[in-house]
Amino acid sequence: MNSQEFIEISNSFFVDRDYKAAFESLGLTSIDAIFSFNAGKNLAKDNLAKYRSRLQFETGQPPKTIFLKRYDRPPILTQIRNWLACRSRKSLGLLDYCVAEKLSALGVNTPKTIAYGQQWGIFFEKRSFIATEKIPNAESLERKLPDCFNAPPAPENLKLQRNFIAQLGIFVGKFHKTDYRHRDLYLSHIFYNNKGEFCLIDLSRAFKPILLVERYRIKDVAQLNYSSPRRYFSKTDRLRFYMAMTGQKKLDDNDKTFIRRVISKTKRIAKHDIKHGRPAPFAS
Repeated sequence: MNSQEFIEISNSFFVDRDYKAAFESLGLTSIDAIFSFNAGKNLAKDNLAKYRSRLQFETGQPPKTIFLKRYDRPPILTQIRNWLACRSRKSLGLLDYCVAEKLSALGVNTPKTIAYGQQWGIFFEKRSFIATEKIPNAESLERKLPDCFNAPPAPENLKLQRNFIAQLGIFVGKFHKTDYRHRDLYLSHIFYNNKGEFCLIDLSRAFKPILLVERYRIKDVAQLNYSSPRRYFSKTDRLRFYMAMTGQKKLDDNDKTFIRRVISKTKRIAKHDIKHGRPAPFAS
């Protein structure tokens, strides 16, 4: 397989060589063009920060679906927090790209980046973006679980469910072994394709903590636990997930403490969302 090659087509604007012609045909050859581009589906949602925007569009022949994430004048405090977390001065778009590349090199599937760029002020980021290719034949686990979860409770379907839960646990465990923590690890950010492969998305907040390492692992697992609907995942299923994630066959006192902290954090997330009128999958 040939390695990916990026070309700088304008100042701090990089695009995959294979997509250069497609981007040029859309006029996407500068940061200004990226931020004025609206020929696509707006993926805005209620809880999306005002400085962030997301767009879906198609390009190339045959057409391929592209997801464009844009960051326009992110708050200075947000930038400083990110610099401290990743221990370097990076724009939000570049941070997303760099983490994806590092995780991919470590064997954790991430979306293919096809373009990224940034624009700086005197010291702080003004604007940045990242464009990724749609993951082929895949859906987020929030939108769609494997068919066996909605099939009759026959032995074969139960076996498929348990195998899926184990594989998901192994995937999350593999991610955490890279020493990265996601900080937004909900089912909506894990994709699953028709080959049985997982892929991790939305990596702009992922980082390698120096302090409170276990606290961030608890947060990741609690977010995943919270977003797993009770009607599909029993307490036993959640324990199966944990055992697969850790690769253990028996719980010790440290495991029990970790699980209690995950449950406590999960309940706090649910309480917060219910208070603000949002449904809590964990509790429904």
